[in-house]
Amino acid sequence: MTIADLQEITGREYPARRLTKNIAGGLSPIQCENFSLGYVVLEPRGGQVPWHNQDQEEIYVILEGSGEMCVGSERQSVRGGQTILIPSGEFHQLTNTGSEVLKMIYCYGPAGDVAHWRQELDGTLPRAGEEAPPLPDGAYPQHV
Repeated sequence: MTIADLQEITGREYPARRLTKNIAGGLSPIQCENFSLGYVVLEPRGGQVPWHNQDQEEIYVILEGSGEMCVGSERQSVRGGQTILIPSGEFHQLTNTGSEVLKMIYCYGPAGDVAHWRQELDGTLPRAGEEAPPLPDGAYPQHV
């Protein structure tokens, strides 16, 4: 039996003010072929999963906190208890707009690292409205 303990997973800090811990896939002891699963904490007032896309279909499960979710041309407020479907290939961004941390789980399939993790760390994330489609009107700006 392989167990990944969220309390023992160090995770990775990203420039957009978030902590990501791989539960299945990435640096986790649990490796799957069909999906990756992770836990993310966005810092208050602007912590973000910046505007990006990937080939995999994905869901975000908002555990607690509040934020703004952009998927394609849509923008909507989200809160703990909600789950968002992100179709494969669709640009998306989640921003913590609240004064408390936003905690969420992501799951995408098939498994594998997604390019935006490395792009964000390297400072090469495509910019909304330039190398990537624009964010929806009124959206929180992309952290790059």
